[in-house]
Amino acid sequence: MNKINTDNFLILIVDDVSHNLQFIGDIVETAGYETTFATNGQQAIERVKQARPNLILLDLMMPDMDGIEVCSILKADPDYCDVPIIFLTASQETNSVVRAFQEGAVDYITKPFKNEEVIVRIENHLRLYIQEKQLESQNLRLQAEIQERIKAEAELKQKTTQLEQTLNELKSTQVELIQSQKMSALGQIVAGVAHEINNSSNFIMGNINHAIYYFQVFDELIKLYQQLHPEPNSKINNFIEENELNFLLDDCPKMMNSIKIGAERLDQIVCSLRNFSRLDEAQIKTVDIHSGIDNTLLILQHRLQSVGARREIQVVKEYAQLPQVTCYVSQLNQVFLLFLTNAIESLENVSGVIPTITIRTEAVQTPSLQPTNDSSQTIDFINIYISDNGCGIDPDIVPKIFDPFFTTKSVGNGTGLGLSISHQIIVQKHKGKIRCHSTPGQGTTFIITIPLTLPAQ
Repeated sequence: MNKINTDNFLILIVDDVSHNLQFIGDIVETAGYETTFATNGQQAIERVKQARPNLILLDLMMPDMDGIEVCSILKADPDYCDVPIIFLTASQETNSVVRAFQEGAVDYITKPFKNEEVIVRIENHLRLYIQEKQLESQNLRLQAEIQERIKAEAELKQKTTQLEQTLNELKSTQVELIQSQKMSALGQIVAGVAHEINNSSNFIMGNINHAIYYFQVFDELIKLYQQLHPEPNSKINNFIEENELNFLLDDCPKMMNSIKIGAERLDQIVCSLRNFSRLDEAQIKTVDIHSGIDNTLLILQHRLQSVGARREIQVVKEYAQLPQVTCYVSQLNQVFLLFLTNAIESLENVSGVIPTITIRTEAVQTPSLQPTNDSSQTIDFINIYISDNGCGIDPDIVPKIFDPFFTTKSVGNGTGLGLSISHQIIVQKHKGKIRCHSTPGQGTTFIITIPLTLPAQ
């Protein structure tokens, strides 16, 4: 058994006989422990509060306040109840020893003292004290971890349910998107969903505070009734027991608070959906591109979580300092949605690496995309890089990916219109460019280039 580090422990010795204090103090100090002393019960209690010892050697028989009374007072105090107490007693004081154990003592040493016995008993109980503190600390950490995990799982489940519901609403527009070849229709549906969710959220938020107030009134009424009529008849008592009234009174405030938190979360989702669709604003608007990317990531958050053997997808943002961009906000957000969705799908079966999507932006000055007589004329552009370390694209396929109806997906899983429409939005609507760089087995990067100011149509 490992020796304990005696330097780290303070032992309080309590005895009303001075030569006993000196004798046992010499034993303890010779073993390397730090000591402090008290000659009566009241002084012992004061020394415990001042010095906070790790163990107490307490004389059982003392005038005015004996050891049992001191032990009882200390064990009743939550600040000192865990300090182990070993009684010092004469061999004939058997009944008092039993009482000492009943009050919380951990051991006793009989007089005359034997040096080795004193040290062994001190070491054993200090070792138990250390182990108890370690277990207590581990239990606290474990309980905190369990609570954090329960909270995280509940939040994840709630978020997943909400995002799956939103995604199902978005999927309902697929036929319309294919027929019209306008991804802006998706933004209209998103705005509609946000509006409907917002109506329900406003209804909940508008009534929850009233409901909380009503419950408080009922709660006060019940307590007032119980105060004025502490002995109700048997019929009321049976009703209270059958319906667990005390539990209901305790649980209702928690339930109300949960509803309020859920409604506030709905408001956050509605705000993100509105920012994503931008249909409550002008079609052409000057905006922060990073905000559009972030809102799109929020919509896809549930797709980034671990699925089956695939680990959670990490998203790395390398945002540059960009000025605001004038663009078709809703349509540009649809492009971000498509490229991020494709990146997620390319990581479905990736193994051996941490699945990662990297989004990088930069502000650049390049020659004008339009022919001009002034060769020195420049137009400010921004580049948006969306990269993944997924399966990559076959080099023979890369030139075809923007062709209408070209797809490598199985029947029913894709129409081949997404990249084609995205190309149309960037190149035709925004007079920009889309480029693709891909290496099979290593990943793909799409580079979107658009001007800061939308050229005249």
